[in-house]
Amino acid sequence: VVLQEMPGDFPFSVRDVVMMGRIPRREGLNGWTETDRERVQHALSHLDLSHLAGRQFATLSGGEKQRVLIARALAQEPRIIILDEPTNHLDIRHQLEILELLQTLKLTIVSTLHDINLAAEFATDVAIVTAGRLTAFGTPDAVLNPRALSTAFGVTATAHGTAVAGSARFSFSLPRQGSIS
Repeated sequence: VVLQEMPGDFPFSVRDVVMMGRIPRREGLNGWTETDRERVQHALSHLDLSHLAGRQFATLSGGEKQRVLIARALAQEPRIIILDEPTNHLDIRHQLEILELLQTLKLTIVSTLHDINLAAEFATDVAIVTAGRLTAFGTPDAVLNPRALSTAFGVTATAHGTAVAGSARFSFSLPRQGSIS
């Protein structure tokens, strides 16, 4: 599980935090194995974090912290990963890099994404939850449409382009309540 944020007041290095992902793989109180170190280095490299391995986690930017938490999850070698807003705090480049990396993994990924356009482009299935209830589920092309989005979020949703191969883009505005005099 990768939450949106992790408390950063502990004196752990980036490598320490990623190594924590290996704890479920340890046998008893044995130390870290060469396999543990290799998996951690692989995760650090995949997320472009090797140069930060010695830095204190608390000193990182929000986006760097998020990438470290994803690296920690990947170091665990999970079959299923649950991500709560994995692109939170990331700049556009790192948002795309993380989502493209996740697409290449051979595991089940469940994620919340509040960015509708990223969900439309990267998700294989989408669920819309309104007031704690599932209101729609299916492929992005089937579920992400102006009517469903307008109803779910109380906004006016407009589609730009087509829904073929994730090319639909949405813009949102508040519904007009009347003019101000």
